[in-house]
Amino acid sequence: MELTDAQYRQIESCLPTPRGNVTLDNRQVLNAILYVAEHGCKWRGLPKQFGNWHTIYTRMNRWSKSGVLDRVFAQLQQAQILRVKLEAVALDSTLVKVHPDGTGALKKTACKPLAALAADGPPRFIWLPRMLERP
Repeated sequence: MELTDAQYRQIESCLPTPRGNVTLDNRQVLNAILYVAEHGCKWRGLPKQFGNWHTIYTRMNRWSKSGVLDRVFAQLQQAQILRVKLEAVALDSTLVKVHPDGTGALKKTACKPLAALAADGPPRFIWLPRMLERP
């Protein structure tokens, strides 16, 4: 999915103005983010038509931390340009079995059981935006 000029003008106010020497405009970056959300590919797997994947990832990361992406997706849904559903996935490494060859070299110290299972800290979450339907 790529945003048209008319669709982009509806959400342009949510995006920050580019500063300095910028090779990719905000529309190209937003189209690349929507491509990753739609296809579920890795950032390195972005087609060359979108530009350098690292530049897009860096700007997406900056927008995500500053709340720009939240405003953009809210505006996209409010304008009924697209519907996005965010899901959280928690992975717990205690459930994943590793092949004996993948554990690495033998350690000289004996393995000590953890005193408390909660010592590992809170679970890690991965946010997965998914496209529900195309306009």
